[in-house]
Amino acid sequence: MNIVTLKPGKEKSLLRRHPWVYATGIASTEGRCEAGTTVIIRAADGRFLAKGAYSPSSQIRVRVWTFDENEPVDHAMFKRRIAAAVAHRRQWVSDTDAVRLVFGEADRLPGLIVDYYGSGERGQLVCQFNAAGVEQWKDALVQALVKETGCPNVYERSDAAVREREGLPLVTGVLAGAEPDPELAVTEHGVRYYVDVRNGHKTGFYVDQRDNRRLVGDLAQGREVLNCFCYTGGFSLAALRGGATAVTSIDSSGDALKIAAGNVALNGFDPARATWMDADVFKSLRQFRAEGRQFDLIVLDPPKFAPSSQHIDRAARAYKEINLVGMQLLRPGGLLFTYSCSGAISMELFQKIVAGAATDARADARILRRLSAGTDHPMLAAFPEGEYLKGLLLEKM
Repeated sequence: MNIVTLKPGKEKSLLRRHPWVYATGIASTEGRCEAGTTVIIRAADGRFLAKGAYSPSSQIRVRVWTFDENEPVDHAMFKRRIAAAVAHRRQWVSDTDAVRLVFGEADRLPGLIVDYYGSGERGQLVCQFNAAGVEQWKDALVQALVKETGCPNVYERSDAAVREREGLPLVTGVLAGAEPDPELAVTEHGVRYYVDVRNGHKTGFYVDQRDNRRLVGDLAQGREVLNCFCYTGGFSLAALRGGATAVTSIDSSGDALKIAAGNVALNGFDPARATWMDADVFKSLRQFRAEGRQFDLIVLDPPKFAPSSQHIDRAARAYKEINLVGMQLLRPGGLLFTYSCSGAISMELFQKIVAGAATDARADARILRRLSAGTDHPMLAAFPEGEYLKGLLLEKM
């Protein structure tokens, strides 16, 4: 039996059903506590707390599988978890064939991310195994995914830096079925998008922004739009479909911009309404300000400025700069969609940063809506760390 015993008082978070145990909270281990093995977590007084996956290389030393002492951690459990995740998406997600099928802790599968593009035999499942536990159970999880979805094609994109913190190598490749279709395209709220599964960001597409793209489209009619950090043009295409008069999009990846331009053609939109800039966003924003450019709707969706809590101060400065200039580039009555995908930046801190940016820009702005990921990205009530994406929709008065 593999047992992890906690220091006195360190059981409190588990009693609140938080699914992580940090290395600093562990008093001792017994048995074969190796990477990915299932361990029983006990309080200092010997009480059972949970079962989880051990990860000797990570500061998150154990990720909880179950709080039920009588639930075995076996193939059947993983089949049930995958089946429940699939059922949730079928109930809550519609008008798209690009879905976050498994979202780690929220689906009681910590460390596993699965996105599903298309459907059935021609669909594509893309997985990230970001922790030692799901790495250990990879074969069982892939089998369950294929069975529950009817999709035979599974590709692995376990190339995120978090793998290295788990002591795991970076891995990509086919796990089942065929190679990803280089012309793979998905439909979201009537807009078609190409998805680069092999080389794109994350699993190829930012499914977490689906609801926010729709909102941009709903508000784009007759507006001149600026989309910063546009990647393959998700918000840009939504704005074009929504009736934007012109959309300027900036990204530093030429490859992503080629896909974005292809998305315009894929949807039959007028290419004259879309301008793609292969450039640094910070420099471009300052240049627009110097030129006196203004826009009616601006999207700021930067990459993760704060990969950890150690980077919060630096990230706050970067968020403040782009939001300050963004406010200055908005016409009166203009709309600003601004986001942070840094888990270390809370919504409260992000709102404070944006408010400070508006003040320094000498702009009166009001928050119309707080924004987050869609219902295929649920959040455990006891696990606020799962709320990595947060955003604000503001109006410049």
